Amino acid sequence: MSTLLILLHLFIGSTLAGVGLVVLLVAGQATAFSLSAAIALGYLLAFPVARYVERGMRG
Repeated sequence: MSTLLILLHLFIGSTLAGVGLVVLLVAGQATAFSLSAAIALGYLLAFPVARYVERGMRG
């Protein structure tokens, strides 16, 4: 794994997890399980997104 991919994953994962948290809080579904699931899903979904962004940046 390249350094760029790891850095992109950190930023994209944090952003996706934050978006998931905000969506759950606005919807009124703020249980411990749903919030932790949103965080885990954000970081898992960030792997393919970061790979896609890295390929686009490298050309």
